[in-house]
Amino acid sequence: MFNFFKKNKPPVESAQPQEQYAPAPGTEIRYDPTLVDTLKRDHQQLLTAYGEIQAAFEDEDFELVSAQLNDFRAALHAHLLTENVRLYIYLNRQMAGDELNSDLIHGFRREMDSIGRNVLKFLKKYQTIGVDRELAPAFGRDFAAIGKVLVERIQQEESTLYPLYMPHY
Repeated sequence: MFNFFKKNKPPVESAQPQEQYAPAPGTEIRYDPTLVDTLKRDHQQLLTAYGEIQAAFEDEDFELVSAQLNDFRAALHAHLLTENVRLYIYLNRQMAGDELNSDLIHGFRREMDSIGRNVLKFLKKYQTIGVDRELAPAFGRDFAAIGKVLVERIQQEESTLYPLYMPHY
């Protein structure tokens, strides 16, 4: 009688084995083959948001600028968190025995921490631009400086840092 149930069991689908990468030494953080593309996509979204803020500022739509700055802050926080947890920790552990690359990674991380703090200070300073229009003249100047730093940083990360991100076997 029990053979009836065994014979009519639906076939078990075999899961496609996904390549498992070893975690970086001393962590549970594994290489993610989609991470660099995700981070680059974040960069493009941040640059697009920057352009939209610039357009709203030029149109003197300061309420929209304020709202877009909040969106930019959220996107930047998410990106920085991903970089800090999934990229920098992985690379630090992965390259621990390589002094030259370790120094490079530490330098990138320190610089990004500083840039992040400055951008967040900027965002806090100008969050009320929608109701305090006296902030507008200084905003334009400061916003241009932030944009320059972000563009340079994105270019450096994508050309120098991201190519270091490789699987650990």
